[in-house]
Amino acid sequence: MGAKAIVDPKEPAIFDIRNLWAYYGEKPAIREVTVKIPEKKVTAVMGPSGCGKTTFIRCLNRLHELTPGARVEGEIYLKGENILDLDPVLVRRRVGMVFQRPNPFPTMTIYDNVLAGYKLLGIRLRREEADRIVEEALRKAALWEEVKDSLHKRGTYLSGGQQQRLCIARALAINPEVLLMDEPTSALDPKSTAKIEELVVELKRSVTIVIVTHNIAQAGRVSDYTAFFYLGELVEFGPTSQVFTVPRDPRTEDFLKGKFG
Repeated sequence: MGAKAIVDPKEPAIFDIRNLWAYYGEKPAIREVTVKIPEKKVTAVMGPSGCGKTTFIRCLNRLHELTPGARVEGEIYLKGENILDLDPVLVRRRVGMVFQRPNPFPTMTIYDNVLAGYKLLGIRLRREEADRIVEEALRKAALWEEVKDSLHKRGTYLSGGQQQRLCIARALAINPEVLLMDEPTSALDPKSTAKIEELVVELKRSVTIVIVTHNIAQAGRVSDYTAFFYLGELVEFGPTSQVFTVPRDPRTEDFLKGKFG
């Protein structure tokens, strides 16, 4: 049971991915992936180390090809437009990303960190508009009440969990349609992890989320759909409740039972 047999989600799809291959040099890291990612849902991307999870989500906002020697083949439609034909900068405005370790810009204040995307895009904002965007993004990231009196301190002044929520605010500030999250809690303590998980569930009301996680319990808590990768192949995709309880592929079942990871 491979990627060819995967059933499409019943909800409207924001991504329609067809025959996707991703390479590092001549070596494929992603092989022939065809899947639709549902809109305004949380999709967890799971699988053992080295199976292509991070490479897959980096393809969804054109980051993969920034690696020397890397290339992509196939089609990735975002609401009907093949992103491989679009300006990568504009793709990344529509598809934001939060990385494994919190990475606020160290020389910037909390306020300027939130607005960094606008600066990178060369968009000038009036002060009142900038103030509104910063407050809205920090509220969406459940951080406003904690930092509203410290906006002009450096982002690195915050705790690890707060820094990660600042990075989420930075990604949300430019109103992306999709938020990619690459193991966003792997460097955080349990309390901070719980806050990020609550935030993920809340955010899907307004944005589609694709989250890479090694944590099976976390995927069960936050995701609506699960994609299971193995050796660069999308082995299984479906509603998380179905994948976790009645997986179609024995490799998925073995992974969920902890037989490999």
